[in-house]
Amino acid sequence: MLKINKIIENGHALFTLSGRLDTTTAPELDQELRSSLTGVTTLTLDMKDLSYISSAGLRVLLSAQKLMNKQGKMTVCNVNETVYEIFEVTGFSDILDIERAD
Repeated sequence: MLKINKIIENGHALFTLSGRLDTTTAPELDQELRSSLTGVTTLTLDMKDLSYISSAGLRVLLSAQKLMNKQGKMTVCNVNETVYEIFEVTGFSDILDIERAD
């Protein structure tokens, strides 16, 4: 299960994700991002409470990154050790602007 909380104002979108971003839930996030990013120049994905990300979730992040490269900046923040390891193994740590959790 994935919970998505989004706040959009003044060209900035903050998506707070909690739960699991996997094959079942990735389409929901993809749809939320696609329908929300028109006119957004800064996208922040807060993953403080994200416990798992699968390859389907990684594809959604890659798609969002490609879109934001054209219109602004995307940051992934509060990434825990488990999710960060997945980013490192897959090479996403080189593609995404990642701020790890303290």
